[in-house]
Amino acid sequence: RVALARAIVRRPEAFLMDEPLSNLDAKLRIQTRTELIELQRRLETTVVYVTHDQVEAMTMGQRIAIMKDGVLQQVAPPLEVYARPANLFVAGFIGTPPMNTLHGTPRVEDDTMVIETSTGRIPLPPHHRAAVEAAGSTEVVVGVRPEQIELSDDGPLPARVSVVEALGYEVHLICRLVDGQPVTVRLPRDHPIPAEGSNVTLATAIDHLHLFDAQTGARIGS
Repeated sequence: RVALARAIVRRPEAFLMDEPLSNLDAKLRIQTRTELIELQRRLETTVVYVTHDQVEAMTMGQRIAIMKDGVLQQVAPPLEVYARPANLFVAGFIGTPPMNTLHGTPRVEDDTMVIETSTGRIPLPPHHRAAVEAAGSTEVVVGVRPEQIELSDDGPLPARVSVVEALGYEVHLICRLVDGQPVTVRLPRDHPIPAEGSNVTLATAIDHLHLFDAQTGARIGS
């Protein structure tokens, strides 16, 4: 905090901060993060902030840049990165819990495209079908955020509840599909919670599916 203060009193044209909060304990980190956000707004000075903590990136940045192995993956406002990740790396890196992913093959059945996975078939809306056909992808990865998965009696993905994580304000279900792959489901705390070891079926909100090419990892569609 003293080092930050010494930099601030100089009134520079820009701040370059390299993980300034990494050595603070969790409670002090949250407090200092809030102070930095308020300070930046008051000073109206550009801050280039490097962090491995996605919470810091999402809450502090007006625009965030995600890098991997020195290569820029995506630059956009935080919510745009969350809602439309440019590739599989960004999709898995941004979001807590991270995005669930399932590998599958596109098939057309009765004029409807489905993604056939090892655990079930996921139907696609028309705009996703058009994007897959335009990309020419023969193998895809379906991504879905934990909050976009529902417990449904007629869901296409059978699973077993492995772990129930009660966080107070919400509950995370760690489920295992029939092939053993884990899937995280985020539920509000007032939702009926199945017991550990119970069998459930999962359904995805098809309007919130993300599709990626299995070979390149690039996003399919807008």
